[in-house]
Amino acid sequence: MSADVIVAGGGIGGLASALAAAAHGHRVTVLERGAAFTELGAGIQLAPNGLHALDRLGLGAATRAVATPIDELRFMDGVTGEHVTSMPLGEGYRDRFGSPYVVVHRGELYRMLLEACRDTAGITLRAASPVAGFHQDATGVTALLAGGGRVGGAALVGADGIHSAVRAALVGDGAPRNSGITVYRAIIPMHEVPEHLRSRAVTWWCGPKCHFVHYPIAGGRYLNLAASRDDGAPRPFAGRPATAEHVRAELAALPAARHLLELGRDWRSWVLVDRDPVPGWTDGRVTLLGDAAHPMLHYAAQGACQALEDAVTLGGLLGDGPGGLLEYQRRRLERTAAVQRASRDSIRLWHAAGAAAARRNAALAAMTATQLHDAVAWMHAERIGASR
Repeated sequence: MSADVIVAGGGIGGLASALAAAAHGHRVTVLERGAAFTELGAGIQLAPNGLHALDRLGLGAATRAVATPIDELRFMDGVTGEHVTSMPLGEGYRDRFGSPYVVVHRGELYRMLLEACRDTAGITLRAASPVAGFHQDATGVTALLAGGGRVGGAALVGADGIHSAVRAALVGDGAPRNSGITVYRAIIPMHEVPEHLRSRAVTWWCGPKCHFVHYPIAGGRYLNLAASRDDGAPRPFAGRPATAEHVRAELAALPAARHLLELGRDWRSWVLVDRDPVPGWTDGRVTLLGDAAHPMLHYAAQGACQALEDAVTLGGLLGDGPGGLLEYQRRRLERTAAVQRASRDSIRLWHAAGAAAARRNAALAAMTATQLHDAVAWMHAERIGASR
């Protein structure tokens, strides 16, 4: 029996879209390329817009229960050690945006989404089922599996990530764009962090062509470290081990953050990739979601939030057939493209040097808390599902 909705990809966006579709009465089959449904990674920052989307999926309270609320976003000059500014995330921020700003381990968020899907009668989860393409006509769409299998339904949602096979068949815009930036990630137990360095803050240490971010995750039991270096990496790679000595050398331009960088071990490295915004990602009964539709650099901390917004928006429109998919695209296209551009543009903020860094510091230091909140309101204030 055909499913009403086929979802290619069992990541955060794919599972969220399955829950949203099922909540509107659709039967869903999720096709995951991996041998099992699992999610690797470290911390995710969730602004209020992401938590509001999780509320619509019935997982907002559970997420808040395991997440670490953040007191401030702290901006440091990694060269001089100057505390440039902090965006407070306390009562005023929560009142304005209707939710806290939190961080959560990616695996914890994924586990909640997966368990919710397994507990939902209308959702079927199929691992080891990589989608290689699709065929559609006026009556339905068929997902074509790499092993030769076929799964039919009324709509296909490509949530299969930045290397999406569904996107390749639908948009055909080639390989992702190489940013030339290498990011190094590590997680360390919080008890290894000197007490005076512990805080409930997301902290950026910024310097010429590099920056370093750290924040607590897993209820404060661990410190998540992420260091970026604009090193002109010629080819993308993912998950490559990196020595602590190499990371410290690459981030030598941040002497003020060395005391924290030295805590890191078991580093892994990735070259960041994204894509340019496109005029559309929907064709008939097929559409894209999350990184398959609008992959972005992580510097605006909105990748997961935007995928969750996609899922909630799409779930309420799937019953309208191809017209509903076009309406989903209309609602999401401009907003996600703006976040993609903002994520790229933020590199200039984090990686400024010399006089440009001094001007940046002065401008940020002059901003009031209200002005800082104003600057992010277009992203953080969105409440998907409100009437339009």
